[in-house]
Amino acid sequence: MAPRRLALRLLTVLASTTFTCAAGAQEDVRLPDLGSSANALISPQEAQDYGAAMLRQMRALHMVLDDPLLDDYINDLGHRLSSNSDKPKDHFAFFIVKDQEINAFAAPGGYIAVNSGLIEITRTESELASVIAHEIGHITQNHLQRAFEASKKDAPLMALVLLGAIAAGAGSRSGDAPMAILAGGQGLIAQKSINFTRKDEIEADRVGIQTLARAGFDPRAMAGFFQHMQDAMSAGAGGEDVPALLQDHPVTTERISDAKARASALIAAQKALPPTSLDRQQWARITAPIPFVKDPSRLTPAPTPGDLGSYALMRERVRVLAGDATREATYYKSNLATRRAFDTPENHYGYALALTRSGRGAQAIAQLQPLLQHWPDNLILRLAMADAELQAGQRAAALSVYHELNAQSPNNRAVALAYATALTTGGDKQQASRAADLLRPLLDNASEPELYSAYARASEQAGDSERAGEAFADASYYSGRPFDALEQLKRLLRRNDLDYYARVRIQARISELTPLVLELKKRRVNTVDNPDGRPP
Repeated sequence: MAPRRLALRLLTVLASTTFTCAAGAQEDVRLPDLGSSANALISPQEAQDYGAAMLRQMRALHMVLDDPLLDDYINDLGHRLSSNSDKPKDHFAFFIVKDQEINAFAAPGGYIAVNSGLIEITRTESELASVIAHEIGHITQNHLQRAFEASKKDAPLMALVLLGAIAAGAGSRSGDAPMAILAGGQGLIAQKSINFTRKDEIEADRVGIQTLARAGFDPRAMAGFFQHMQDAMSAGAGGEDVPALLQDHPVTTERISDAKARASALIAAQKALPPTSLDRQQWARITAPIPFVKDPSRLTPAPTPGDLGSYALMRERVRVLAGDATREATYYKSNLATRRAFDTPENHYGYALALTRSGRGAQAIAQLQPLLQHWPDNLILRLAMADAELQAGQRAAALSVYHELNAQSPNNRAVALAYATALTTGGDKQQASRAADLLRPLLDNASEPELYSAYARASEQAGDSERAGEAFADASYYSGRPFDALEQLKRLLRRNDLDYYARVRIQARISELTPLVLELKKRRVNTVDNPDGRPP
């Protein structure tokens, strides 16, 4: 098994809401509500810190699909659901894993991952939302805390140790390295894996369907997706052909029937209610403030029919960014030429994106022009056009589009990052300074290494080497390289030309990172920048 695939499977087993009870197994006794006992075992802040550490480690292994457009989309979708859950103000964070297996998982601290392969096979946004709603249900119903209580707090610690072993194995050129490292722990993994009962599964289904309905999605989508997956399982010849989602989340006919019945009851109840005329501003005022949601108005239902919604475009963006651009370009070209049903706006967008990323910007422009004639104000399409123009050597035209988009959507991360990258690449010192100014406001509470790297490059080109050094260190930290980050900051602090404010900032950041690094050393946890678990 490839190191990255092994790492992801172990993460799914240990760090997530894995559901391993077989369809015919005896149902476990329902655990009581642990209340404060669970919080004493692992506090909300500890859970959030653990989830964040897991995400950084996954980034270090290049498992995460980091793209500002996709990140905003999956978080807008996820927070639209979580804001309609039973715990709307709890912390949630959503991200996409670069893996073609059909799967999703939730981790402590409200971190929910969706595999790129799962997004690609969904047929509607409601189907995608149903999977996320199910994972939210496991978190809001405290299933993780109950599992941790049952495992006597071994699971979180063991997962952290295994993450280090995974990192060491993934960094090796030998495909057998991770297996050798973890061979002695296979029995322990089987014994300590987090198990959920079938009642937990059904409970997560039911609260997930309720969340779907509250958020304005089709509550029947969960049963439809279950059926879709069961059909895929029936078509498989063996275990290797069974979607990973069904290996971790067993689906039975009874479970599908229960989901259908629950959805039908909700639809009947909705029809019995009088219609409401709640507008966007009223909705935001009633539900806000919701922590971790920058713009509550973005949680309102999707665009009306006739508009070009984000879901289909983002599904194709995932396909291209998670795969090989040249191969995907061939896929789109072949199907557009032979299948009339394939001739859709989202597939032309995917084709254009694949062309741009494979160095054929001029051809991508030809694919995007007809789309922009129909949807001239669509930000996703306009951003794709600017990217294609930049790749095709039309830098002035691309910068003009970026400038207009930034004026219309200030502080939009996707626009600002693309604009700043274009200004920095091939630009002068003044343009690089403009790029740094665009990115600086986005760094508050940001955890995406790409933002810090882009800001560092812009600052360096603009002549601000101090800010560049700080940003490069932060990029290393959020990429799962805390030892490298700390060493970069220490080297930066030794400079004689630092002013008072820069020195204070750097010292404060060193003070934040030092306890983390010391704890990793104490526990001898391996990381990609300290694979032996010893002081570097």
